[in-house]
Amino acid sequence: MNRLIAAAGLSFLICFVLGPVLIPILRRLKFGQNIRTDGPQSHFKKSGTPTMGGIMILAAITISYWTFSDKSITTYLVLLLTLGYGLLGFIDDFIKTVKKRSLGLRANQKIFGQIVLALALVFLSMTYSGINTEVFFPFLNKTIDLGWLYLPFVLVVTLGGSNAVNLTDGLDGLASGITALVALGYAIILLSLGHVELAIFCSTISGACLAFIWYNSNPAQVFMGDTGSLALGGALALVAILSKTEFLLVILGGVYVIEALSVIIQVISFRFTGKRVFKMSPIHHHFELSGWPEQKVVMRFYIITIVFIIIGLISWPIRP
Repeated sequence: MNRLIAAAGLSFLICFVLGPVLIPILRRLKFGQNIRTDGPQSHFKKSGTPTMGGIMILAAITISYWTFSDKSITTYLVLLLTLGYGLLGFIDDFIKTVKKRSLGLRANQKIFGQIVLALALVFLSMTYSGINTEVFFPFLNKTIDLGWLYLPFVLVVTLGGSNAVNLTDGLDGLASGITALVALGYAIILLSLGHVELAIFCSTISGACLAFIWYNSNPAQVFMGDTGSLALGGALALVAILSKTEFLLVILGGVYVIEALSVIIQVISFRFTGKRVFKMSPIHHHFELSGWPEQKVVMRFYIITIVFIIIGLISWPIRP
């Protein structure tokens, strides 16, 4: 427990200190966010706000986790793949800011990169960490060996995790605050399950995201960009797979799931009926366009996340 608290504290401190250093640099380099023209009009004033703030988060996580981990295979695996997702996000952000293309990488390019990282995760974890193809189903309270189906299952978890956090990153403080809470809940549960190294990793995520809120709260001084959101989503998916708690991520990250489902529902509905279910997706924009102030949407999503974490703490059995 002491290592968890120390790791979270150091991660918080590093990210907090980096803010006044990195934000002016991003501003001078004109790495400003391009705002979608079809988004809420209240967001137009955010155009030009520095992005790629995820660099602060990744630096804090990397330094803190390296300091307090036991330098095991798990250490190298989680850092390597998290930074891999961060690099993919950085390339996406770079295209957005330099080429002034608001959507960055094309969808197929981004998915291809995520699939490559997911396959690397499966290969490396099975080769060096002894991860098997079994999956624990909490509501059935049993473990099922998926066999060859485990590969597509991992692809769904990693693609879903990284993209869901990315979709959630649409309001000031939303993704950073929710991820801080989810990672904290994960750290507590993983510690009780005996996954100490992964619990420490989650504590560094929570600490870094908490510090980032200082600069990302409304009105945001910096956005994490895909550099941060893809890395954080990939990191949480990685933790879920290595700890064999894939469905726990679905519970703790319930808001991520809701955000992703709102996009899927909107696309399917418009494609087949020509009608939109929501005023805009992801769903946080629907509430904005329904008259909710941005801060109210963020705070209520925080509350919903806390409820999901409580459900996770209560429902997930502590298994040896």
